[in-house]
Parts: sequence; C-alpha cells; structure tokens
Amino acid sequence: MPEELRRKQENHERGDHPEHRRGGDRHRPRRKRQESLKPGSFKYVWRSVSRNKGAVVGMIMLAAIVVLCFLSPYICKYPYAKLNMMDSYQTPNLNHLFGTDEMGRDLFSCVLYGARYTLIIGLLATAMSAVLGIIMGAAAGYFGGIVDSCLMRFLDIFQAFPTLVLAMAFCAVFGTGVDKCILALGITGIPGFARLMRANILRIVNMEYIEAARTINCPTWKIILKHIIPNSVSPVIVEIAMTVSRNGLTSSSLSFLGLGVQPPKPEWGAMLSAARSYIRDYPHMVIIPGIFIVITVLSFNLIGDAFRDALDPTLKN
Repeated sequence: MPEELRRKQENHERGDHPEHRRGGDRHRPRRKRQESLKPGSFKYVWRSVSRNKGAVVGMIMLAAIVVLCFLSPYICKYPYAKLNMMDSYQTPNLNHLFGTDEMGRDLFSCVLYGARYTLIIGLLATAMSAVLGIIMGAAAGYFGGIVDSCLMRFLDIFQAFPTLVLAMAFCAVFGTGVDKCILALGITGIPGFARLMRANILRIVNMEYIEAARTINCPTWKIILKHIIPNSVSPVIVEIAMTVSRNGLTSSSLSFLGLGVQPPKPEWGAMLSAARSYIRDYPHMVIIPGIFIVITVLSFNLIGDAFRDALDPTLKN
C-alpha cells in the first residue's frame, strides 16, 4: 500500500492523473476533421475545378466577356450600327478604343455586342444537340437490337460529312440568320452526343441496380430517366463544354463565309469577313475580333479540360 500511494503521488505531481489528462484534453485545441467528399459529387467536382489554375483563368476570361456583353449598352459611347464616314479607318484611340471600320462604326461597340450572338449561338445550339443526342443515345443503348441499328446507321449519314460542310449545307437549305444558324449547328452536333451516351449506357445497362429495377417492374421510361441517364451523364458534361466552344468557332466560320449572322448584326466572324480586304493597311480591324474569338474558345476549352479531369481522374495527363 505505501508503494501504491507513493506511485499515485508521483503521477499526481507529473500531471498523469486521469482527471488531469481529461482536463488537459478539454483545453487542448481540437483538429478540424477534413470533410471527405464523394468522387463525382458536386462539391468534389467544384473543388477540383476551382483548384485548377487553367480553369480559373478560363472562368475569369469568360466572366469578363459575359459582363462586358451585358454592360455594353451602358459602357459603349456609340451605337454599333451608327455610320460616320468621316471617322472611318481610325486606329485605336481615346474616342474609339478599338478603332473604327471602313464605315466609321465603332469597333468597341461592335465587338461587345457581337459577343451576344457568338455566346447565344454556342449555348443554344449545344443545348439542342445535347438534349436530342442524349435521348437518341439512351434509346439506342438501352433497347439495342433493331432500334440501335436504325438510329446509329441514321447518324452515320451525318457523320460521313465534315461538321462545317454539313452546317453549310443546312444553312443553305434553311437560310441565313441567328435562328437558322442555331438550328444547323444543333443538328450537326447530335451524333457526337448520341454516340457518347450510347457508349456509357452500354457500360452500365447490365449492372445490378438496373437489374433490380427491372425485377420490381419499374417502368422503362423511369429506369432510363431516373437511373441510367444520371449515372452516365458525367462525360456528357465535358462534351457540352467542348461543344460550346466548337459551335462558337463554327458560327464565326459560317458568318465569315456569309452563311451565318448577316450585317448589320455585329457578329465576330462577319466582322472578320468584312475586314479581310483591309488586313494589310488596317490590321486592327481583323486582329481585335480574332483575339476575342480565341479568348472565348480558349476559355471554354480550359473549363472543359478541368471538368474532364474532375469527373474522370484517369484521364489526367
């Protein structure tokens, strides 16, 4: 007993008593537990994208273009369609930040207003392609057989032609204008989304949770909409980001060839087409719209690459 009392007294002096340890732990700062995020969840994807320097640069550039696009009525000194032959062929200066064109129109106003058409065409055409392509790809991948063969052979006809050539053909049939350009680009983008969706569905259609849904007599439309499409849509998100940039570039190409947006609407491709005759004497008329096209396409590509890495880490590097 004396030995045990002596040991307790020594522990008490060193502060090793259980009550002392509990008291010390009470005042010790606790470490924050790191939240474990499930791969594929929204928070996981956003954290991965936000830590990607290229994606951050792309989002900043794209946000700047969108903000300038919406603020163009308030920050532009001149209307984009105002003609003033006395001010034609001016280089960038304080009155005209980007200079003027052959008709004396302010290029700063034309560029900012032209961003609306490029973004609208790219986004709406991609939305049309994605919706129709996902539906067709889901039907082909789930039902298979004759449905798969008919849909895929029908899409093979579209993919037999280059995208730009096919878009030119549709624009020649439908006519020129913003709505016709959206329709042409929307149709040409369907095969890519349909094939991507079909490939993903063929990978998951025989998984256990799909078989379980079938055994409880779940309706086919509900299996496709509630189980198959949500679990196979991740690669489609990456394809959407890439297709927006591709459609923006193709719409500029169509306008450059005279088949897209028509004057006096200030679309970037149409501005390049009108200024190509003056590239030697007044290069600013070509360089400035071209730079904005490059920035917009580059922004969407950087964001798309970041989403690809976040949704499928095996594709990094």
